[in-house]
Amino acid sequence: MVQNPATRPAGEPDAAPWRPTRTVAVVLAGGTGTRVGLGIPKQLLKIAGKPILEHTVAVFENAPEIDDIIVLMAPGFLDEARQIVEKAGFRKVSQVIEGGDTRNATTRLALAAIGPDDCNVLFHDAVRPLLSPRIVRECVNALWTHSAVDVAIPSADTIIQVDDDDCITDIPVRSRLRRGQTPQAFRSRTIRAAYELAGQDPEFSATDDCGVVLRYLPEVPIKVIEGSDENIKVTHPVDVHLADKLFQLAAAQAPRLVDERAYVEELSGRTVVVFGGSEGIGQRLAEVARGYGADVFPVSRSSTGTHVERGEDVAAALRGAFEATGRIDHVVVTAGVLRMGALAEMDEATIAQMLQVNLVAPVDIARQALPYLKQTRGQLLLYTSSSYTRGRARYALYSATKAAVVNLTQALADEWSEFGVRVNCVNPERTATPMRTRAFGEEPEHTLLAADTVARVSLDVLLSGLTGQVVDVRRSPGDPVAEPVAQPGEPTGAESNGRSPDGPEREPGVGRIGRQRSTELVPPPRVGTP
Repeated sequence: MVQNPATRPAGEPDAAPWRPTRTVAVVLAGGTGTRVGLGIPKQLLKIAGKPILEHTVAVFENAPEIDDIIVLMAPGFLDEARQIVEKAGFRKVSQVIEGGDTRNATTRLALAAIGPDDCNVLFHDAVRPLLSPRIVRECVNALWTHSAVDVAIPSADTIIQVDDDDCITDIPVRSRLRRGQTPQAFRSRTIRAAYELAGQDPEFSATDDCGVVLRYLPEVPIKVIEGSDENIKVTHPVDVHLADKLFQLAAAQAPRLVDERAYVEELSGRTVVVFGGSEGIGQRLAEVARGYGADVFPVSRSSTGTHVERGEDVAAALRGAFEATGRIDHVVVTAGVLRMGALAEMDEATIAQMLQVNLVAPVDIARQALPYLKQTRGQLLLYTSSSYTRGRARYALYSATKAAVVNLTQALADEWSEFGVRVNCVNPERTATPMRTRAFGEEPEHTLLAADTVARVSLDVLLSGLTGQVVDVRRSPGDPVAEPVAQPGEPTGAESNGRSPDGPEREPGVGRIGRQRSTELVPPPRVGTP
């Protein structure tokens, strides 16, 4: 819990200095999902491979400001909620209890479950799974200077007030209006005092907890924290689709280890198989991982005769790595093909190659890698492109296969969670590779990512606990400038071929890295069919 100096705001019902014992997140999951049109509570619906409730609780589980989590579930579904908590391994969840028949009744039950001690309390709708850590942090920090905190965003629409005949009676000034979200945060003594007064009012009714404070403790200022457009509430059928797409587009960030020694400790003794590992990001990832002590098996068509689209080659590569080390911890697939042109003008051989290498190969590699990864509870790492968010003219197949890879990532992460196997996808920005040079010609080096940058982020993903995530890699001012790549016309592997005068905005790094290549510490074993 964040500890900051506290001063008592005007209107505080209790003049004692505020010294909370802990910060509690109360996840309100009492809805029944009637407006979504389903027979189960909407918080149990799956979005991005996980129940909405799991996504929401995970935000607070991962927030350092939160000490304790209490889940209030719709009557009749306690077992389902408890199974979600147990399966996800949430350590901060102390109670999963039944909610009330109204929002206010559920809040009363939550306050009783929290107990009488002074603490910070955040009430959050379970069906707002896209809550950002920033909002949680700012709500908790605001409680050092305010007794009540709300979250809201400006209204982009003009709000009108109507009468019983649906005729306009007023148009409030939009600049003063906000759209309320959650969490709503309180000092526990403040929200308890408000509900005690509300309990004495026979005509009490309120749609949210800040409304109770506003009505019964009008002298208490309610601080408003800026929310976010993504913090949507899943209420109607269309919200399910919107939330699912937002999760798909949301980029995760892999944490970096503290120092070089930590990478050595994590990677020593691990086995990494890199398909497409003779060039570009795949090659650099193999070199870096080997430098930290991993046993790395980079395979490709050009270096080991391994055709990723041939199942027998994939099987031989995995079997060779396993026989050499007795384990496989990580399988990385950087191989890909980009061929530009209108779909109607492509020949069947080109279409077949793009589909086989870009989609069928990752599917087959995933299928064959699972038995090995189950033994080590390891990870499969795939690569996509920015074109997965929207197909573009002249590379329809490339865009389609990269979108499929993202969906494959999220689906397999869900399927394989029971085995403890993680699946993630890296989405690099424009990266310096010969494939890009052939498509765009020479470009300013400061506009391109270095293959080393993408490789090191990829390594962080492999060592993280992430699963089912698309991890963007973007240039920032402090990043190293990409060094020149091998000139067009130099020999390259089949995984990176393809020419066009107007290539993609981004593509996975599957080309030769030229002068960025470092000296290999150990010669890579030759695995696969010659």
